[in-house]
Amino acid sequence: MIGSFDREAAAEAIEAPGTDEAQWAAWSGLARLPVVRPPSGPVVVVAAHPDDEVLGFGGTMAQLRDDVHLVTVTDGEGSHPHLAAERIAALRAAELESALGELRLREHRTYRLKIPDTGVDAHEEQLTRELVVLLRETGAALCVAPWTGDLHADHEAAGRAAEAAARQTGTPCWHYPVWMWHWASPGDPRVPWSAARRLPLPRPARSRKQAAIRRFTSQIAPLDPGRDTVILPPAELAHHTRAFEVVFT
Repeated sequence: MIGSFDREAAAEAIEAPGTDEAQWAAWSGLARLPVVRPPSGPVVVVAAHPDDEVLGFGGTMAQLRDDVHLVTVTDGEGSHPHLAAERIAALRAAELESALGELRLREHRTYRLKIPDTGVDAHEEQLTRELVVLLRETGAALCVAPWTGDLHADHEAAGRAAEAAARQTGTPCWHYPVWMWHWASPGDPRVPWSAARRLPLPRPARSRKQAAIRRFTSQIAPLDPGRDTVILPPAELAHHTRAFEVVFT
């Protein structure tokens, strides 16, 4: 597991050239991961920003037969600092709803908490309290949240809050990685592989996930071609369009 959080070092790891998907595909360790499937019953899925839940868990969500409750902790308004935060927040919320439409969830409800982007750790106790209430009200059979070692401060704080809320309510909690596939490498000792599990994605679920990802145009294409870099280029998306997803249980 990653040690104490260092924002500068984490940013450098995420901004550095990442591990090519071909290296992950060639590693037999992923194929050996035990397979797990979600339990029946409502599922609460937590995302630090709109798109995290689809990248890390979208293919599995497309297969869930029970209610899905999506908690979007921030609006992701900090993804384009030179543009108006209100514009980006509205855009990303609309992208998420379009993406969820592509997943064809049977029933879902989205909760926008509007905690400041890049500031989730300062609101961690508040988030924990709100998740405790939601887990109890929904009778959730499972809570799914970003991995607490993902090297993104918002992801880690959201994951910790979900873990704490799940512990208080006796709810099983899984964690999905997002940036880990970029900065880690096959067999990386910083990753708790013994807790990792595979979630197979049948072809229809995988196709729905890929269609959902394409809805996040603000992340996969430049909003301002003269100034923007692509946040999720094809090499990054390749980690999230496999025939399976990975969670830590």
